[in-house]
Amino acid sequence: MLEKYFGGRDFWNAVLRLAIPIAFQNLLTSSFTLVDTIMIGQLGEVPLAAVGMAGQWSWLLNIVLFGFMSGASVFIAQYWGTKDMPGIQRTYGLLLVCAAAGGLIFMGVGLCAPGWVLGLFTQEAPVAAEGVSYLQLAALSFPAIALNQTFTTLLRSTEQVKLPMYVTAVSVAANAALNAVFIFGLGMGVRGAALATAISAWISPLVLFIVALKTRNIMIAPAKRLFHWTGEFIGQFLRISLPVLLNESLWAVGTVGYNILYGNVDTQFYAALTIFRSIENIGFVFFVGLCHACAVLVGKKVGSGLMREAVDDGRRFTFVAIAFSLLVGGGVIALRDVIMLAFNVSATVNAAAHTIMLCYGLELWLRNIPYILIVGVFRAGGDTRTGLKYDILCVWLLALPLSCLGALVFKWPLTTVYLVMLLAEDLPKVLLCLRRFRSRAWLMPVTDQGRQALEQQ
Repeated sequence: MLEKYFGGRDFWNAVLRLAIPIAFQNLLTSSFTLVDTIMIGQLGEVPLAAVGMAGQWSWLLNIVLFGFMSGASVFIAQYWGTKDMPGIQRTYGLLLVCAAAGGLIFMGVGLCAPGWVLGLFTQEAPVAAEGVSYLQLAALSFPAIALNQTFTTLLRSTEQVKLPMYVTAVSVAANAALNAVFIFGLGMGVRGAALATAISAWISPLVLFIVALKTRNIMIAPAKRLFHWTGEFIGQFLRISLPVLLNESLWAVGTVGYNILYGNVDTQFYAALTIFRSIENIGFVFFVGLCHACAVLVGKKVGSGLMREAVDDGRRFTFVAIAFSLLVGGGVIALRDVIMLAFNVSATVNAAAHTIMLCYGLELWLRNIPYILIVGVFRAGGDTRTGLKYDILCVWLLALPLSCLGALVFKWPLTTVYLVMLLAEDLPKVLLCLRRFRSRAWLMPVTDQGRQALEQQ
């Protein structure tokens, strides 16, 4: 019975081989943000809030890129299950073009209209000025972020997870050292943090590309294979990828909507939220690794026609995600006092951050059920539309309107608004996702072998 819900030795060997390097890489990436937050926090609450607001633009870029990456991962993982290298290479080429275009567009806005971006979050001139100063330099990192995510997605989806982890370690170490030099050694403040971010962000894609050239790994392929796109392939790619991109973009814009609300109502609460997010990112690395492992293993099995095994793995990953959520949530609650010792903030910001972490710790297991099912199971199976439907309902029709009513009409404390947002978004989504999983309607293979196996069931 225990093996049915949590898997046996073979399952865990495969999971840990993929999940640990990915989780460690994301831990390093999250520490990149945490180092920035701690160091900038020493400058005071205004710089901390300003960088948090400016960082929403790069966060939005990451969400858009994640949409592209998730859609492409469906193809790469399922093609990997049948060892279809031409299919993997043309998917990689199309992903490379889409991601690079996204990075350049976001960089252009960050360079040319930083005041507009900061104006979305605050009307306080000192906060906006600091945020503009940060964003104008940090925007130079956006094309590098796009390239790095593309290379990493290709390697992870083909079970080559160690190289991205090692390269990320180098980039994070460089960021910490450059932060210390620019922020404090040269006294550049938030512009120093932005410059450190821009320089260190380019290290990862450049090193990955140099290693790929030397080892001739899967990242290196002839241009005629990378760009060998037929109308049928592009149409299929867009049918799978666009719902994911729209899903992630709408969810991200909804989340930005929450942040606009918080930032305009209370800058101190936003500073507390910025602190919390740096901690949340650290806690989330466990689930990112688990979710990527889930997507690769489920996708491989769907692509190769092993539908029953794919369903069994999806169930196991869901129970594992719940168990880890309870552990991580409890850890955050227990360590709140210790965590806040790292930040030089007022008693008001400290109290707000404490309450936010309590809400997060208690509710985390609910939040991660839809995450593992939508991102790790449904999308790997080829079902990219379900998450879009659920987020339109739960974020745009429930959580965001309730948050606005609570903050602007009923004048609830923002910590109460935050808790209402979590519950309104996650409770209905959990019920919908569990029903969808049981129906098995998410099994939508893109390979011929997978489609034939599904038809024979």
